[in-house]
Amino acid sequence: MRVSILVFASVALAARPFLNEPDTGIDEALGSTPDGTLPDLDSLVGLPDFEWAARRGMNTSAYTYYRNGAAGEWSYRNNLEVFQRFRLRPRVMVDITKIESTLPTTILGHNFSAPFFISPCARGGYAHPDGELNLVKGAGAGNILYMPALYASKSIEDIYMARVSNASTPQVLFQQVYLTENDTETQQLFARIEKAGSKAIIMTVDSAADGNRHRARRYGVGSADSSYSYLTWDLYHKLSNMTKLPIIPKGIQTLDDARLAVENGVKAFMISNHGGRQLDTTPSSLEVALEIYNEDPEIFKQVEVYADGGVRYGADVLKLLALGVKAVGVGRPFMFSNVYGVDGVKRVIEMLKHEVAIDAANLGVGDLKKIGPEYVNWKSVNGWFS
Repeated sequence: MRVSILVFASVALAARPFLNEPDTGIDEALGSTPDGTLPDLDSLVGLPDFEWAARRGMNTSAYTYYRNGAAGEWSYRNNLEVFQRFRLRPRVMVDITKIESTLPTTILGHNFSAPFFISPCARGGYAHPDGELNLVKGAGAGNILYMPALYASKSIEDIYMARVSNASTPQVLFQQVYLTENDTETQQLFARIEKAGSKAIIMTVDSAADGNRHRARRYGVGSADSSYSYLTWDLYHKLSNMTKLPIIPKGIQTLDDARLAVENGVKAFMISNHGGRQLDTTPSSLEVALEIYNEDPEIFKQVEVYADGGVRYGADVLKLLALGVKAVGVGRPFMFSNVYGVDGVKRVIEMLKHEVAIDAANLGVGDLKKIGPEYVNWKSVNGWFS
């Protein structure tokens, strides 16, 4: 009797264990840390370590709010696993000694020290009493972009008052929003955001309805925005006339919508599937960026494209940059790092800058601005079966 290899493949994939935090020896090194306490910050060596620490230091419901994904969490899982399916193509005998000096970038014309930023994430107070104040201060100290969430634990005004100044220039923030159909409320919100000093509005467009989050419902920590939302390109133009700030759609998940974003005159858009928290089995940002590159790569030259979701390593950042993504968002690691307060946020920034630099050097990239798709084998899909 002949049995199709697809049968074995499907069974193996269904049974394959998922390592939310890969086994890099942390349990052996820090496993004696009592529940409810945190290991020394200096003992953490990578971004996944912060989730390991937060899971022990936070109460279960608060940790679950940060950790949860939609339905069976296949999108959440894919966001983390997709980066490993595509192999890097390192070049050697290249002068990489100045790589660190090439990390600084601009985002909508604003200068930052690295091509990654803190993505919008709600309820910063679940990890630390100072909530988003630690995130804004940490981002300011590291000179990276922070995008505060509308449903933050702290008010817009308090978050923007906590900004630091670099060379007498106020720290740049982009404010994330969800919108209602009430024009008066929207105008008032935009006025608050402008008065606070935001330089752009991040409009979440991948949350048209409540997220179907099984894990979160078990602990009563569902979506921050649970309403049905009216979102169209006509509305986008209407909103653009209500503020002087650029409005950046966050949640593009197909080439079709990327093209529409360009056609509708956006200055930038963000590829995102909401951290896998809204609609399960949606594609990762890397897959969407690859679709855009394969079908219409000029989009990356026409507007600035950002992407987030599942980024945990310097190599993850490099793969997105290689396709043409301008800057890469990181969410959960920063939220988990906040259990250590502002020092934890600073530590993640330092770690990721270091990883981006040394991974680029080992990849043979001497100038991060010159990284391109030739540094990755985009035809290889190295999953459980290769």
